[in-house]
Amino acid sequence: MSKDLILVESPSKAKTINKYVGKSYVVEATVGHIRNLPKTKLGIDIENGFEPTLLNIRGKGDVIKKIKSLASKSGIIYIATDPDREGEAIAQDVVDILGKGAEEKIKRVLFNEITKKAVNEALKNPIKVDTHLVISQRARRVMDRIIGYKVSPFLWRAVIEAYGSSLSAGRVQSVALRLICEREEEIEKFIATEYWSIIAVFTTDKGEVIKAKLYEVNGKQIKVPPKPQMTNEDWDEFLKTNFAITKQDLATQIVESLKQKNNYRISDLTKKESRRNPYPPFITSSLQVEASRKLRYRPRRTMMLAQQLYEGIDLGPEGTTGLITYMRTDSTRLSEEVVAEARQFIGDKYGKNYLPDGPKSYEQKNKKNVQDAHEAIRPTSLKYTPDFVKEYLDEAQFKLYELIWKRFIACQMEAARLETTTVSISADEYVFRSSGTTILFDGFLTLYDEELEDQNDQNGNGGLIPAGLAIDQKMNLQELTPNQHFTKPPPRYTESSLIKELESNGIGRPSTYAMIMGTIIDRKYVEQIERKLVPTPLGRKVNGILVQYFSNIFNVNFTAKMEDELDLIADGEIGYLNVLNDFYEPFSKTLNEVESKLEKIKCDKCGGDMDIKIGRYGKYLACTNYPECKNIKSLKEFGPNGGEPEFTGDTCPKCGSRTVFREGKFGRFIGCEKYPDCDFTKIVTLGLKCPKCSEGEVITRRTKRGKIFYGCNRYPDCDFASWTLPKAKEEEEPSSSDEEY
Repeated sequence: MSKDLILVESPSKAKTINKYVGKSYVVEATVGHIRNLPKTKLGIDIENGFEPTLLNIRGKGDVIKKIKSLASKSGIIYIATDPDREGEAIAQDVVDILGKGAEEKIKRVLFNEITKKAVNEALKNPIKVDTHLVISQRARRVMDRIIGYKVSPFLWRAVIEAYGSSLSAGRVQSVALRLICEREEEIEKFIATEYWSIIAVFTTDKGEVIKAKLYEVNGKQIKVPPKPQMTNEDWDEFLKTNFAITKQDLATQIVESLKQKNNYRISDLTKKESRRNPYPPFITSSLQVEASRKLRYRPRRTMMLAQQLYEGIDLGPEGTTGLITYMRTDSTRLSEEVVAEARQFIGDKYGKNYLPDGPKSYEQKNKKNVQDAHEAIRPTSLKYTPDFVKEYLDEAQFKLYELIWKRFIACQMEAARLETTTVSISADEYVFRSSGTTILFDGFLTLYDEELEDQNDQNGNGGLIPAGLAIDQKMNLQELTPNQHFTKPPPRYTESSLIKELESNGIGRPSTYAMIMGTIIDRKYVEQIERKLVPTPLGRKVNGILVQYFSNIFNVNFTAKMEDELDLIADGEIGYLNVLNDFYEPFSKTLNEVESKLEKIKCDKCGGDMDIKIGRYGKYLACTNYPECKNIKSLKEFGPNGGEPEFTGDTCPKCGSRTVFREGKFGRFIGCEKYPDCDFTKIVTLGLKCPKCSEGEVITRRTKRGKIFYGCNRYPDCDFASWTLPKAKEEEEPSSSDEEY
């Protein structure tokens, strides 16, 4: 009897599922995509309805051959690739390579979680491949390819002296870069405003202490001027209703006046009770943001760990099982069944007072862009508490799982009740104010609180207010402190705050945020300094060119509009051609205008235009009169040295010739100018001692997939590796300020 075939994307997922389904099934992995657009040409017939040419990916021949062989011997073919647009596109690719003869045997199944129950339920309820999702993915891919293929060569020509960096433009990554560069410009243009605050320490006759900040003078609230430079008219208008302390002389004058007062009393005392509701369960973006903020994980690492938790962990006697639901989602929806389980768990563990009257549901602000195909990110079973699974997870996996667990349970707990007490202390024309918050009932805060920072501050807010205070109660002034401040520029983006910004503007989708962050850093357009995203000179130059020539394409509004239209394709509300025409018409018009302004590189053989092509071995210039003229040239000939090698100033220890900088598969290295006659090479170090062994030096390396990381040049004797560049020892001193700027 023939066995049924289950096709998934990941070998580790295949291994987990194989344990659930028994011997009547064969489980095989596609190992990601099996077809893609060609590498060396556009691969899209723009004139014929934007028809893409999809080719089998080089190196996937054996995988495809095996899938075809297994399919021919199988009864039913279940395609169980990931439950998102990329997974749907892979499912369609499988259908296409198997051909029409296999269509009747093919069924689509969706695993929102990799547990025995979920897998077997899905196999009992197969569906068809969602053609709308496939078309939406194809449209996104075509749009991204056209932008990258058409704009990137323009960048190579416009920034040709920077050749050697992998310059590229992307529909979303370029908007992310633009946001970072614009924020940097805001910071550079910022003019600080000086202002002063005055903090007092008061005591009651019983010795109780209250710290308060000067809040009002002559009935006018103390405020910081909204602009660093104001006209006389604006300043006069501001001072009609506000009071500003912008100079030390005025602060000193006020302090001296306050010291003369001896009639301080409580002029106002209010108590206000409020509720603080729990946070919604995690979606992809909020998980990346919180993991970055609380655990210091980069989005790429968060998604890698989440993938492992989703695909399955060996829990010893329990066997291998997925611990969380699918981690690429922008829906906060939760199933009624799991919410009921969570409520039972909360009542049993924390008590009935921590359990709301009814289940909590969460509406999303930007609901029009939400894909509600699967649930929020949550544990697959409440049996697997963090304590239960801790011994089976490594430290990083455990921290992320614990974060997901707590957030999920907390989202169904009762709100916290808080009481805020505000006290005003007056003396003639001066009013001081202090406020403090007391937790009456901790509710969900007993388990999960997003706030990490100490809630107390230096301005008399957040501290405890003594009980038993009364209106007109006398207060004794003990201390006065004038403090100088300067307004701060807007903070630089972190990876987490940039994800929030992109999401709030409707740019990018759950599967793209980690890739966007990785791309702009790997391309060296942006670097991370103390976890802040800072544009490099190359990044600013690339952004400047894109904004100068393509400002109507690489902007927030146009990109968000395209995302909305791609979502409409997925919902079946708009057609493929409508969306791509909406995109291509303004894009091609802009591109033609730019091309007419850009100086062409002329062929030195026939005088025709030279165009940048992508070949098997990289980018090169070719004459557009091909095949009549077959002239080609290396882009390096047009670089800063006119094609001449960049000498290091040192000599080759093997033959005595000069050494030069070269670019290789794994980055920059030093070689002999006499190559291939002399094969001397040397890795370029970064001038940093290895932080692990202190003997070797840090070098730039690349993974098999081309991702940049940093390692020790003594490998394998020293296995130090890091995604981020380690700091030199003299740079490891703490900064003078914790402010973001």
